[in-house]
Amino acid sequence: MLKAIIFDFGQTLVDSANGFRKAEKESQDKLLQHLGLSNREDFLSIYRRLRQEFHDRSNFSRRSLFNEVYSYYCLAADEKLLEQWETEYWETVKAHTRIFPEAETVLATLNARYAVALITNTQGQKRSGTHRITLFPELETFFKVIVVAGEGAIPAKPDPEPFHRCLIKLGIAPSEAVYVGDDWRIDICGARDAGLHAVWLKHHTVRRNWPIVEDAVPIITNLNALLEIDHLVSSF
Repeated sequence: MLKAIIFDFGQTLVDSANGFRKAEKESQDKLLQHLGLSNREDFLSIYRRLRQEFHDRSNFSRRSLFNEVYSYYCLAADEKLLEQWETEYWETVKAHTRIFPEAETVLATLNARYAVALITNTQGQKRSGTHRITLFPELETFFKVIVVAGEGAIPAKPDPEPFHRCLIKLGIAPSEAVYVGDDWRIDICGARDAGLHAVWLKHHTVRRNWPIVEDAVPIITNLNALLEIDHLVSSF
């Protein structure tokens, strides 16, 4: 019997796609200019490879990524400048983050039937209270438990620990919870490895190249589909 629905944050309850695209473009332009490079395509090839390596390690610190780019070119970075760029990056993402239209109604409806919680990865900062979920108090009120993985001593998803911490706080077993997220490796594989049911959200309004996988998993394109969550999960 399902007792809890646990959500990811970015691209699951809110759409930050345009913010990330704009922040990435601005960061790339800054790096290209300060590194004194003229071949943009070569630079982007290197930058994207390094960024993917950081993503694969669940490291979302833009300052660390920028530092790695400087190291690749055997140059020393101005740490204060990188810190400023990181702040500007996340401010851009925040400014272009919008709640999915159906999110609040779905969360309110689910709250009447299940415990609702949130497990989201930090944006790279170790300090507590810096995640952009704090900008959306209208969403925070729906969650019985919020775990920001990557803060303090909590490892980032897909490590099973943040999932287990949330379950312990809810007082339920993994099999009694469903995790809803947009990232295949971090959210879906992470949740299933921790013993939870998983639902993969590929929101119809998000422009993205979704990975092709052969594993059978419930896929939804709108949060409203979660209103039939018991049927959705039982069919897999």
